[in-house]
This record gives sequence, C-alpha cells and structure tokens, in this order.
Amino acid sequence: MHLPITLTYLTLLATASALPSSKPKPKPSAQKPPYFLLAGDSTTAVQSAGGGGWGTGFLTTTLQNGASGTNYGHNGATTVSFRQGGDWATVLSSAQNVASKYTPYVTIQFGHNDQKPDKNISAADLTNNLIAYVKEARDVGATPVLVTSLSRRNYDADGKIKLNLADVVAATKEAASKSGADIIDLNAASTAYLNAIGAEKAHTYNLKADDNTHLNAEGSVVFGNLVAMLLDDAVKGVRKYVRPVPSVRMALQEGVYVFPAV
Repeated sequence: MHLPITLTYLTLLATASALPSSKPKPKPSAQKPPYFLLAGDSTTAVQSAGGGGWGTGFLTTTLQNGASGTNYGHNGATTVSFRQGGDWATVLSSAQNVASKYTPYVTIQFGHNDQKPDKNISAADLTNNLIAYVKEARDVGATPVLVTSLSRRNYDADGKIKLNLADVVAATKEAASKSGADIIDLNAASTAYLNAIGAEKAHTYNLKADDNTHLNAEGSVVFGNLVAMLLDDAVKGVRKYVRPVPSVRMALQEGVYVFPAV
C-alpha cells in the first residue's frame, strides 16, 4: 500500500515555438545546482538540547550533484520573532551571496509557535507574514517554498495522530494560494506516515522520551527524506539534485517503520 504523501504534482509542460528562424539558437546556460536555505522553527532546526527538526537529515542525506544548503531554523521562532531577531535578514543576505554559484531556494516552515496564545499571532497574521516572506525571498532572486508544519507525535485514544496543527496548516495553504508560491504539505505527509507506523514506533524519533515535537538524529533523517520526496514532486528543477535514500524512501512510501543508521 502506498501512502498519498504529496500535496500536488506539477504537470505544466513548456512548449517550444514551431516557427522557423534563420538565427542560430543560443546555447542554454549551464544550470546552477540549488542551495537550500531553511527558514523555520525548532522542527526545522539543527538537533540541540532545546529542539531539532528535519533540516539536518535533509541537508546531509539527500542532496546530490553539487547541491548544498544551510539550516537557519531557530528554536522558539515565530514568523514575527524570526524577522525581529534578524534571522530572516540573514537568510535573504545569504540567498544573495550564494546566487553566483547556486540557484537559491528558501523553505519556509512556521506554525508550531505562532499558534501559541501568548504569541498573539492570529491565523490571518500568520498568512500575511508568510506572504511577506514569499515576496521578499523573490525580491532577492530566491525561489520560496512554503512548508506546512511537521506533525507532532501525539496520538488519540484510537491510535491516530491528533490534528492539533490544523489552524496553522490552513493559514500556510492560504498564503500559498494568495502568493502563488510552491508548497509542500509536510503536515499531511508526516501525519499519514505516523498513523501507519503507530505510536510506539513513532516515539523512537523523539529528541527526548517525553518530547513528541522535536526529532532526534534518526527522526531528522526520516522526515528530512520525506521533505526531499515532497520537493521532488512539487518543485520544478530540483529532482536531479534531491535524491532520497532509497531504503528510507521505500519505507515512507509503503508506510513501514524505518530507523536509519546515523
């Protein structure tokens, strides 16, 4: 059984002109490999005492053919604090700095902290903040990719994942719709996989025994590869450079538990 893990498959095909021309056709310029700048909260960030997400596993196990990237995920970040603290400015500056050698892509995943009542960020605010991020990434020549929030590993009495991120997922999808940005639905994909493997196995990815939000190193590889699969399906031009680990990809596709060596 294969899990329906992608939000959408892009099927637009470019068509070439059939008109004859006496002018020689210019040689296509060499394609630059992508550089992924990961913007987000602790569920994207490097593993640490206070957090850890999918970013490290994505950058260290799936990039090929000269692709590279940097994880700018920040523990506790919201769409407001990431800007106010200077992290977003750093992402934009870095995108400009790498553009001579790479094609910059900025993944943008927020929501876990934005939804906390004490942050005073409404769903409409989150949508508008993400739209601003998309515009500003484009302004510096980067391709923005919105990412819905990685599922928490909290299960209900029926053994299914609690859908407690629905509001921020909807806000992210609204931002993609209004801005025209590419989007990958990591929330839906991670929820489907976690439902397939069950709570006991899902909790082996916890950063700490009672931490159902952050990922350990093995979890980072699993969900980093899930991000890679979603990017390959949804974002034009990255498939040559983003290649999931075959054994992890197969487990994710089939809904089978995997605990990769790291």
